Amino acid sequence: MDTPAELGNFLKTRRARLQPEDVGLVSYGARRRVPGLRREELAQLAGVSVAYYTRLEQGQSHNASDGVLDALARALRLTADERAHLRDLARPTRARRRPAVRPERARPGMLQLLGALGGVPAVTLGRRFEVLAWNRLGHALLAGHLDFDSPGRPLDRPNTQRLLFLDPHTRELYPDRETETRRAVAALRMAAGQYPDDHRLAELIGELAMKSDEFGTLWSRHVVSNCDFGVKSFHHPLVGAMELDFEMTRTPDGSGQGLLMFTARPGSPSEAALRLLAAEHLPEARVLEPERP
Repeated sequence: MDTPAELGNFLKTRRARLQPEDVGLVSYGARRRVPGLRREELAQLAGVSVAYYTRLEQGQSHNASDGVLDALARALRLTADERAHLRDLARPTRARRRPAVRPERARPGMLQLLGALGGVPAVTLGRRFEVLAWNRLGHALLAGHLDFDSPGRPLDRPNTQRLLFLDPHTRELYPDRETETRRAVAALRMAAGQYPDDHRLAELIGELAMKSDEFGTLWSRHVVSNCDFGVKSFHHPLVGAMELDFEMTRTPDGSGQGLLMFTARPGSPSEAALRLLAAEHLPEARVLEPERP
C-alpha cells in the first residue's frame, strides 16, 4: 500500500464531497471544473499555504504537525474515525526488518471469554478480519456452511471480508447488502491506515479489488469507519429474517484482535429466531482453539 498516494487520494475525496457553500465560501456561480472544494479554498479554510497543502496532497511532505492535521480535519468536517485515519496516513509507521510473520492466534483470555458466551453468537477476529476462533452459535450464524474447525488451519481459515465479497452463501445472508458492504470496506480502509506495512492485509485488498468490481467501486470512495457497533440484518437459511445488534470489543494490546458479539432485542421475533438457532447447536457449544506448534 502506497501510503503517500493513499493520503493524497483520501484528501481529494474529502475535498470532493464539500461544496463552497457548505463551508461558508462564496462561489459567485462560477463554473467549476471539478466537484467539491479547490485546493486553494481548502488551504484558505485550514490556514495553510496552497503550496504546502499541495505538497501534502502529493505525498511530498511527511512531517505535518498536529495543528495542521487538526486544521485540515476541521475544514474537511471529518468524523472522529476519519481524523484518526488522516493521522495514520500522514504519519505511517516505518517498516522494520522482522522475522517471517506467524499466523495470528486468539489470545487465551479471548478463547476463555468465547467459551463463556455459549448462548451469544461470538467470533474472534484478527486485524485482517480473519476468523481466529468462534463459538458454536457464532459459527452457525455467520458461516454454518463452512467447517467449524477451519479457523484452526491458518492456510484456509475464513476471512469475513473475503466471504462477504466472494462467497455466494454469505452473499445471500445479508438482505441489506449495500449497507453491509459499505461498512466492511470502511472498516478495511481503517485497518489499512493503521497497519500500512502489513503485506498480508495488502494482498487481501489486492485480491478483492481484482475479483470483485463491487469492492473496487466501494474502495475508490475512501470511506473510513471502525463500524464497531450497530444493527445487522440477516436472512438466515435455517431460521429466516433477523435483526441483531452487534458490538465489537477490541483488545488493548495493539494486536488489532477483536471480539464480535450479536444479541437480539428482548421479546422480538429476532430473539425467537436466535433461540431457535441456538436450540439446533447448543448445549454442544465449544470453542475452537488454533493448532499449537
